[in-house]
Parts: sequence; C-alpha cells; structure tokens
Amino acid sequence: MSVRGEFSSRLGFVLAAAGSAVGLGNIWGFPTQVASNGGAAFVFVYIILAFLLAYPVLMAELVIGRATRSNMVDALGQISNSRWGRATGVWGFVTVSLILAFYALVAGWMLSYFLQAGALLLNLDGAAQWLVTSSGIRDIVFCGVFIALTAGIVTGGVSDGIERWSVRLMPTLVVIIVSLIVYVSTLDGALEGWKAYVLPDFSRVMNPDLLISAMGQAFFSMSLGVGTMLVYGSYVSKQERLPTLGASVALVDIGVAILAGMLIIPAMYVALHNGVEIFSDSGELIGGDTLIFTVLPALFDTMGGIGVLVALAFFALMVIAALTSSISMLEVPVAYVVESKGVGRKRAVWGLALMIFVFSSIIALNMESLFGLVIAATTQYSQPLLGLTLCIFVGWVWHRDAILEELKHGDEQIEQRLFWKIWPWYVRFVCPVVIAVMFYRSIV
Repeated sequence: MSVRGEFSSRLGFVLAAAGSAVGLGNIWGFPTQVASNGGAAFVFVYIILAFLLAYPVLMAELVIGRATRSNMVDALGQISNSRWGRATGVWGFVTVSLILAFYALVAGWMLSYFLQAGALLLNLDGAAQWLVTSSGIRDIVFCGVFIALTAGIVTGGVSDGIERWSVRLMPTLVVIIVSLIVYVSTLDGALEGWKAYVLPDFSRVMNPDLLISAMGQAFFSMSLGVGTMLVYGSYVSKQERLPTLGASVALVDIGVAILAGMLIIPAMYVALHNGVEIFSDSGELIGGDTLIFTVLPALFDTMGGIGVLVALAFFALMVIAALTSSISMLEVPVAYVVESKGVGRKRAVWGLALMIFVFSSIIALNMESLFGLVIAATTQYSQPLLGLTLCIFVGWVWHRDAILEELKHGDEQIEQRLFWKIWPWYVRFVCPVVIAVMFYRSIV
C-alpha cells in the first residue's frame, strides 16, 4: 500500500464512490422529477443519459486520479503541465468547499428532524418543538455537529476512515430504504403513487425540458466536476480495471436513485390520501425542501404512533445519504493540503472543517441573501463548467498514449475493447458539446 493510502478492496471503493454520488439530491430531487416528467419514461431517459454523459466524465476523473496519484490541484497541473491546470484544481477545491458549506446546513436540518423524532419517542415535547423551529442558532449548532461527524470519519484516512464507514453506511442506507418501501406500499394511496412512478408516458421522452432535466440529474447525481471522483480514483489500486469499476459506481448510484423514487412517490400519494397537499399551485408535485420538511412530516403525523418510528428511520436515511457525500467532499481539500502543503492529516481535516463551518455560519446568519446564491453559483454555474474543463483536459490536453498506458495497468487488452474504441473520442467531442448545451439551457 502506498504512503498516501489506497482502498483495500474493490467493494470498499465502489461503496465509497457510490456513497459520494448518492446524496440528498438522489432522494429528494430524482423522485419528484420522475413523477413530474412522464414516470418510467424519465427513468428510461435518465439511465441512458447516465451512461452516455455521466459515465464518460466519471471515467475521465478516475483515470486522471489513478494516473497521477495526486489531489485535484497537482493532478491537473501534471497532465496539462501548466498553471491553467493548477488554477482549475484550485477552482475545484474552492467550489467543493462552498458546496459542503451549504450542504452541511441542509444535513444539519436532517439531523435536527431525526433527533426530533427521537425526542417525541421520549415524550420530550419541548425539545422536539425547538428542534424543528427554524432559527440561526439551531442551524449553526446542527451544521457544526454534522461537520464534526464528517471530519471524524475523514481523519481516519482512506481505508480506516472513508472506506470503513462507507462499507457500513451504504448497506444501512439500502436496508432502511427497502424497509420503508415495503411499509409505505401497504398503506392506502400507495398504489396511485406506484402508477405515477412506474407507468411510462413515452409521448414526453423527446421533450427538450425532460431531456435537460434528466441530463442534469445524471450529471450532478454522480458528484462530477468538483474532484471527488478524481481524488477517490487516486486511491485505487493499479491492478483494478477502471471501466468496470466506473460502471459499478454508476449502477449503484442509479439503483439507489430508483429505490428512492419507489419510496418517495408512493409516500406522497399516501400523504394525499391522508389529506396532505402534495401538488403546487401549478399542478406539479411538490419537491425539494418543502417535500422533505413539510409534506413528509405531515404524512408521518397522520400515521399515529408508528409515524414517529417511520420519521426516525426516514431522517436517519437522509443523514446517512448526506454523510456518505460530505466525507468525499471534505477529502478533496484535505488531500491537497496534506500532499501539497505537508500538513498532518488530522490538523488539515479539523482546520478545513473549521473553515467550512465558518462559511456555513455566515450563510446561516444571512440565509435569505446567501443560501440560494451559493447553491446557484456552485451547482448551476461552477460545477458544469468544471466538468466541461475536465473533458477538455482529457480529450485535448493530456496525451492519448499516456491515457492508454494508464488503462492498460488493469487490463492489458483494453486497446481491443469497445470502451477504448468509443470513450476517447466521445469524451473529446460529444461530452463537451452536451455539457455546454446543458449549461446554456440551464442559465437561459
């Protein structure tokens, strides 16, 4: 094992990388997009686009990471042999830190709702009320707790921290989702939700808005562009076949998103059956934070005594999904500070965690003006442009022979395989155009 650490097993890497990809967006964004965009038709388009767009970019990050064995800044500097490469790495470092700053606030809300369910079980009604009453103090406290949980895992390094916890958290997440699916499916109204989710409306497949939505969901759900997969790729053994590993990560990510839909959409229609409003004024299904913090808690309240246990399980699921993503986000700046600046891992982790917590606190105290602005600046503008830049590096700047040499480490016959015949030109010509179009459509 190298000094910088490696994943000790293929399963460890797949669960850690899939955990990075499986975040809150999969669980609250994907299901409502499906139900609002032609049900199973959207799932069909999403799966195709995940492999046509997201998988090639995922592979670009993994190949850069493993070839350079470096953090994002040094890796892009090496393959481009330019300041432009290092500057792009710094841009990714800053973007992922800002994403983590707002993400930790949202995860803190999940944590407070999870604890509220626990407080209700213990008949601590006053504490339960405080936990779900919006305030700057509550937001900062639970954001701090969440960042401390994240930092505690990342201090353990690759195999003893990230891998060890990913191997525990990801199966737990799947068990909770499946258990909740089984329970919710037995309730009145669930059948209508299943119909909305699984019956395809193929007339909408070629709708440009559906295609853009599916493309965006596929790209962003795999946490591409900000260096998390690049850094994780740098911890992969040279003996592994990268195309197979990348496909495994994509499949797990898609699978969890589809499972989340099997839970959320039937649950929303159960809520409708119980008198909870699930449609907005425009007739669309309610999504985002209103779904998670208003619609579903209202559903849990209509369930009686069992509702508290369902709420406890659901918000445990949300905290786990947030944590598997946040540990990969924190690892991006940590890897840079440890390797480029020679700072000890523990000191780097807690120093960066404190810095991100300060950013989060500033956002929490200026929620109306900063929260939406930071989300838009990072996920809507910076992330796709970083993804576009990575495609340019791999497709146009980095020598094709060097890429082939790296892929041969895990598979001597890679040159004869379909992957090598398609992927290099695909990431060179197709991905940049598609990402550019998606970016243009998202801002216009």
